[in-house]
Amino acid sequence: MSATWRIGVDARRCIGTSICAGTAPEHFRLVDGLSAPLTDVVAPDEVVIDAADSCPVEAITVRDASDDRLIAPQE
Repeated sequence: MSATWRIGVDARRCIGTSICAGTAPEHFRLVDGLSAPLTDVVAPDEVVIDAADSCPVEAITVRDASDDRLIAPQE
């Protein structure tokens, strides 16, 4: 597993529930009512996976920065 993960938010899918910002405020914020990562690349942190897995519309993806492998949400 890579030493870094890449966080993505699909603005077309996001419905602004703010679950991600509530789950992982150190990684997500709402901008104009939609989720946005505070930074695109982060050190591995289980709370980022929790945020992605808790998104009701699966707008958040977490990928291994070295090989683009999907880490979350779990399929």
